[in-house]
Amino acid sequence: MELLFAALGGALIGLVLHFALPGADTRGLVWLAGWGAASAIVVWELLTWLEWKSDSGWIWAVTLIVAGLTAAAVGRLGTVRRREADREQLDRLIRGAAA
Repeated sequence: MELLFAALGGALIGLVLHFALPGADTRGLVWLAGWGAASAIVVWELLTWLEWKSDSGWIWAVTLIVAGLTAAAVGRLGTVRRREADREQLDRLIRGAAA
């Protein structure tokens, strides 16, 4: 049951970051939420395999912080790459129309 709450927490953090970070127009609404949930699940499972107890606050803190950092990194890198790809596509289209 705790894994479900960790995944939900990661998804909520990712959703908040979608609106908080610049470039929301370059990604889908649930893109960062999905990354946050997925990373929270992986971190939670890893920490439980390392025998961290679910009633400890540290497992929650580490899981949610890593989920937030993952979603923020994906959001930032995705925005930069998408804008770069859009710029390259526009340049190709302009060159093609001028030829």
